[in-house]
Amino acid sequence: MSIPDTMAAVLLTGHGGLDKLVYRQDVPVPKPAAGEVLIRVTACGMNNTDVWVRQGAYGTEDDPAAVSTWRRQGNTLTFPRIQGTDTVGHVVAVGAGVDPSRIGERVMVDFSIYNRDDDSLADIDYMGHGRDGGYAEYMALPAENAHVVETGMSDIELATFCCAYLTGERMLERARLAAGERVLITGASGGVGSAIIQLARARGAIPIAIVGPGKEEAVLDIGAEAVVTRGQDNLVEAVAEAIGGAPIDVVADLVAGPMFNDLLRILRPEGRYTTAGAIAGPVVQLDLRTMYLKQLELHGSSQGSRADFRRLVGYIESDKIRPLVGGIYRLSDFHRAQSDFMAKNFVGKLVVVPDAVAD
Repeated sequence: MSIPDTMAAVLLTGHGGLDKLVYRQDVPVPKPAAGEVLIRVTACGMNNTDVWVRQGAYGTEDDPAAVSTWRRQGNTLTFPRIQGTDTVGHVVAVGAGVDPSRIGERVMVDFSIYNRDDDSLADIDYMGHGRDGGYAEYMALPAENAHVVETGMSDIELATFCCAYLTGERMLERARLAAGERVLITGASGGVGSAIIQLARARGAIPIAIVGPGKEEAVLDIGAEAVVTRGQDNLVEAVAEAIGGAPIDVVADLVAGPMFNDLLRILRPEGRYTTAGAIAGPVVQLDLRTMYLKQLELHGSSQGSRADFRRLVGYIESDKIRPLVGGIYRLSDFHRAQSDFMAKNFVGKLVVVPDAVAD
């Protein structure tokens, strides 16, 4: 196919509001460097990280309120930047050293920039932050990060997985969630939360969901064993009632905020807490006595390793997890897509498609 010189893309031009996201149709199409492929993007899922990076909402270790981007190990974000992690597309060109037979492949992008040869995430970065991502018509990336996935799912369905499910899988891996154990999931109707419900089931574990009003049936349909509606006067009692007083082995928390200490109270002795988000507030109150007297483990987690990604692909190809498309938007309607995403009135993932693909 003929590759144009320019493309449509959404550019993040700085930290701030939606006005910092600019849709343009004259962005140069990237050229694949040595060891890279160029894909024609067909779908890209939306994530909380997109919003928080735009807002500069990650703070710093000495000032939680500081405007700062995602990476603690040194900033790699420059403006303008094309965001977008959960990218699916078709290889249309290759750089030097890449087999031309790859042209035509449909691929799911492993968005992680590992910066190391092992599975350590100590220096992790990602496409859409350290280099351009998938909110565009074309994207260049290392060939090793472009993976063919053997599935009959559509491109839009495949774009619901990578960031949310990889994040969720890493959380469960760090917490060593095992078959037969119970995991309590906050924010369970969102992208990562709904992923964890399915990933827990894939491990033979039992997911218990905490969600906002009106989303209870949706998460039961995904696979939750029981549901607690957020906003209960006594969360500890509500969870105990929902599961008949059975122990909670792991808490997978994406909300934090005022409920944080209650989540530690809910955990059984020697239970494990794992988090990859804090949508209700990142600065929490912790009674250290609860942690040490109950012998608890606390794990911070973000993204995932190469091994986590391989397991995710295996789950997709063996139909152990299913896509949850909460809405589909044109790239040119990106402001509305992100506004709707921030309102959280959906279950699963919102997916953005280039206008040419939508047509």
